[in-house]
Amino acid sequence: MIGEQKTPRESDTASARLPEAWANTPLYVVMPTYNEAGNLPGMAELLMGLDLPGLRLLVVDDSSPDGTGKIAEDLAKGYLTQDGAPRMSVLHRTTKDGLGRAYAAGMAQAVEEGAQYVLQMDADGSHPASKIVEMLGVARSTGAGLVVGSRYVPGGTLSDAWGAHRKLLSRWANAYASTILGTRVRDITGGFNLWSAEALRAIDLASVGSAGYSFQVEMKFKALRRDFQVMEVPIHFEDRTVGESKMNLAVQLESIAMPWKLRARAGKR
Repeated sequence: MIGEQKTPRESDTASARLPEAWANTPLYVVMPTYNEAGNLPGMAELLMGLDLPGLRLLVVDDSSPDGTGKIAEDLAKGYLTQDGAPRMSVLHRTTKDGLGRAYAAGMAQAVEEGAQYVLQMDADGSHPASKIVEMLGVARSTGAGLVVGSRYVPGGTLSDAWGAHRKLLSRWANAYASTILGTRVRDITGGFNLWSAEALRAIDLASVGSAGYSFQVEMKFKALRRDFQVMEVPIHFEDRTVGESKMNLAVQLESIAMPWKLRARAGKR
């Protein structure tokens, strides 16, 4: 076993309201988008409504044909701090070359701009914005390098819209990757993750090879290899109601192969 996941004790879990110093922590939410015009306005409103003055939203748009990038630019004009500084910005990318690379680009920019923590979050509404305050509180109170919004620790749940086959496949994917890599992270494939800037610098985002969803597995594995503490917070994972999933055959094949590649590289070291 190369690392151990921990779940927060009740005393470690932040309440709905954080101490002022913690609430003002520079926290960037990195949100990749491709054809998310129907989801982005509502997601931005939810995030800006949280009691986290230090939160900034960075949208990473891959030249969405439906105009998501323009919508993000327009939304950003309406979300400012009291002194007029922007709370929302947009990173425009000219090519669509995978969710993982979009996340890596946004996370690197967030750290460069001074983020102390960076949260990965999908734009489709599947990740609960209401859990961000708790995840930041857990990170600040425990010193964890990574806090995972987990579907598979006690208290975590999946949408009722997911059929039995889809739920079984998701659990199998987690067990498959965790078994090959020898970890005890229960939601190693999950994409709702809060990272410390220290952990992201140690991982070196430029060294991450995954283009698709296997980015989530590779990042967690690298964090564990560098001895960062990983905590898991239970979440309810909702199914998207607008738009279509970006999962395709190439992404699925990469996800199957990546754990073996990571294991082989670790063995050589």
